[in-house]
Amino acid sequence: QVQLVESGGGLVQPGGSLRLSCTASGLFLDYYAIGWFRQAPGKEREEILCIDNNDDITYYQDSVKGRFTISRDNAKKTVYLQTNSLKPEDTAVYYCTARKFLCSSDYWHYDFWGQGTQVTVSS
Repeated sequence: QVQLVESGGGLVQPGGSLRLSCTASGLFLDYYAIGWFRQAPGKEREEILCIDNNDDITYYQDSVKGRFTISRDNAKKTVYLQTNSLKPEDTAVYYCTARKFLCSSDYWHYDFWGQGTQVTVSS
């Protein structure tokens, strides 16, 4: 049974940082692309960025370029989303997703989803 578990969310002040983790079980992470999505209250889910099985990274939101980075440690079966210079508009539930090999800009192409972790940016 495949599971993705996000952690690391919380309450942070504007300008702060959080490192989100996505830990996988039941799959060989080396073969998978991992995407990070977020959904703010009253807004549609949006993909932020993704890392594929070759460690190529795709950004889907210009608003996070230069502030968010993604990395993976296949030995630990974990993908990290480092979020820096956080803004109130980054407040959302953050989800990690997995699909074989390549990233996709369409959420329905992802096969597995985590339960999400809340990030709240507020003073």
